[in-house]
Amino acid sequence: MAEYSNEQRTLPRSSAHTVGSSDSEKKNRWAVILAGGDGERLRPLTRLIAGDERPKQFCTFLGSETLLEQTRRRVALSVPPNQTLSIVTATHERFYAPLLSDVPPGHVLAQPRNQGTAPAILYSLLRLAAVAPASSVAFFPSDHYFSDQQRFMAHVDSAFEAADLRPELITLLGIAPENPEVEYGWIEPARPISAKGAFSFHRVQRFWEKPSLALAQTLMARGCLWNSFVMVGRAQAFLRMIRRAVPALYNKFACLSSALNTPEEESRIRLLYSALPSTNFSHDVLTKGAAQLAVLAVSQVGWSDWGAPQRVASTLANMGVHAGWAA
Repeated sequence: MAEYSNEQRTLPRSSAHTVGSSDSEKKNRWAVILAGGDGERLRPLTRLIAGDERPKQFCTFLGSETLLEQTRRRVALSVPPNQTLSIVTATHERFYAPLLSDVPPGHVLAQPRNQGTAPAILYSLLRLAAVAPASSVAFFPSDHYFSDQQRFMAHVDSAFEAADLRPELITLLGIAPENPEVEYGWIEPARPISAKGAFSFHRVQRFWEKPSLALAQTLMARGCLWNSFVMVGRAQAFLRMIRRAVPALYNKFACLSSALNTPEEESRIRLLYSALPSTNFSHDVLTKGAAQLAVLAVSQVGWSDWGAPQRVASTLANMGVHAGWAA
């Protein structure tokens, strides 16, 4: 592991206000959009808006685009669409199929059912490793709102640069908090990796999941960050971290390697998921791999995780927007 002085010299110094890398820089970049969740907490609102049981990522809250479509457009600022995978759940096909009709079939990964974020991430990593084993990859939830997408994706660009320079590191994007939120996960930064440039990379001290109000106030005063769950690193670094944290889950999926991208894949995946426990990536993987993680502080991007109706309402109120479906 490099010492502090070496870390200062090597991590990127990109501008926080521009997005854009050359085609040569992007050729090794991939993205995975996580769109397999059921969105049950937001279901009363999505039912009101859409009139059916669609998960939130397939719902239109503002304008004419669903959250999934907005996520795809945002990701394309840094990663070519032909190097972007979307992982979904087969039971949602009637909702995602029209939105992903322009995506090559091999770039849409359908889980038989939603068994948590860890299986979804591991499945996508193994598919990616089969076609681009030396790639770097960014994971994006599909239910987030940003008021400044360009600024946010500039941070993603910087995290990709860090993955090229420090292939053993995985960078989490942590959002500078606006209030002591008790429903978010928090990241406590440790010592700086890079004290230079526009962006500030730190080691990760620990994670705090859904703290009490008093603890959230303390975390905010200590400079802790909201966990956006946007992560960037080498695909192989993610696989190593998963193998160490949840070896049983890793081994079950690793046995499928020979079937990936073959006619057998669908039936083998269906059989695997029929007996697969639900596994949460944040709780079961990230918390065990802090030594391998960096956090990049992100501010002034107007981020919100639209996991609950009150967050959607709060965002719209701050924008001064009255949606047609709002009472």
